[in-house]
Amino acid sequence: MTAALILLSLLLLLFIRVPVAFALGGLGLLLLWLKDISVVMVPQALYSAADSFVLLAVPLFLLMSNILLKGGVGKDLFNAVQSWVGHLPGGLGIATILSCALFSAISGSSVATAATIATVAIPEMIQRGYSRPFVLGLLAAGGTLGILIPPSIPLILYGVITEESIVKLFMAGVGPGLLLTALFILFSIGYSLFDKNYQPSPKATWSQRWQTSFRALPTLLLAVVVIGGIYLGVFTPTESAGVGFALALVIVFALRTMTWQKLKLAVSESMVTTVTIFLIIAGAKLFGKAITLYRIPQEISTAITTNINEPALFILVVCLVLLVIGFFLESISMLLIMVPVLFPALNAMMIDPIWFGILFVVMIECALITPPVGMNLFIIQAVAQVPLAEVLRGVWPFMLIMFGTVVALYLIPDIVLYIPFKL
Repeated sequence: MTAALILLSLLLLLFIRVPVAFALGGLGLLLLWLKDISVVMVPQALYSAADSFVLLAVPLFLLMSNILLKGGVGKDLFNAVQSWVGHLPGGLGIATILSCALFSAISGSSVATAATIATVAIPEMIQRGYSRPFVLGLLAAGGTLGILIPPSIPLILYGVITEESIVKLFMAGVGPGLLLTALFILFSIGYSLFDKNYQPSPKATWSQRWQTSFRALPTLLLAVVVIGGIYLGVFTPTESAGVGFALALVIVFALRTMTWQKLKLAVSESMVTTVTIFLIIAGAKLFGKAITLYRIPQEISTAITTNINEPALFILVVCLVLLVIGFFLESISMLLIMVPVLFPALNAMMIDPIWFGILFVVMIECALITPPVGMNLFIIQAVAQVPLAEVLRGVWPFMLIMFGTVVALYLIPDIVLYIPFKL
């Protein structure tokens, strides 16, 4: 009953639009006060929430992705990919998804990926006769690759919460990221074959290909340095984020696509997002302390293992819960609220925590393109200047593809586990 009352209180606060950080922190503070806990614990909990070397990667990756976004490197990346695949069936769709995947390997942010590629791809694809809802849905879904293909900010936070290896989590995200990229590409090709208005792009000359590829080369090398440095053990994820930020600055100023005004805007937006994330982390830390004292995670874990003794049923219930919660919570909040509650049950169910982390992120991806708070929907709507209903009309086939991916990850766990543990 206590657990149910606390969770219902939290849901009520969120429903009446109390900011997530204050809903978590305020409720946590109230629960600690009711337990007669010393107030000294509160500043200690808030300080320890941000006192993490690993978490430094979050503002650095955000700053790097915002610098690349404001520096307009997405256009160079898209033009380079388009020159190689644009003439194929569904070529612009392929170019869009590949550009999203490549930018994801640099930014770690879904919003930055969607916004960067959408500004270039939307006018190009519509000009070539693609249906506008399809284009909008493709870009909203393609943007979600930003939090699955490493580096990924949600995977960093999952690693901090669960104390799992962030390097292994990054490596585990590669297989599912490539699978989802391939499925989106196959759907784009199939759609173009049946779209009567679609007009293939003219085949680029070798000269155009080398020219556009050369201009995009620094951005591609940045992805190699950031990801390769982590996998080879040269950098920690935080050090990699710092190196990536420095290289991003060099690239945008060398290409002369960055102004001091744009840099100031990139820093300002990164600061706002960082403060928002860290406030939510601090509130979640306080709430987590409180519910641990009330033994709520243990009670929920016991209730799950007592009533659900099949891992398949457990995963189904988790996915349904995350799908519903995703209707009104953004991705970071979902992660910080649900992982501490669900994580204790994994051992009893003999579920690998690395595998579960990737599954969780795929479900967060689904939340990014489901109304009413799907962040990518609003990003694409703002870029395209269209009604939200039009974006929703184009996004549902990609949601089905994501759900199919969840099933594939359950049936073939090696999609996630092969690279970090067997390669």
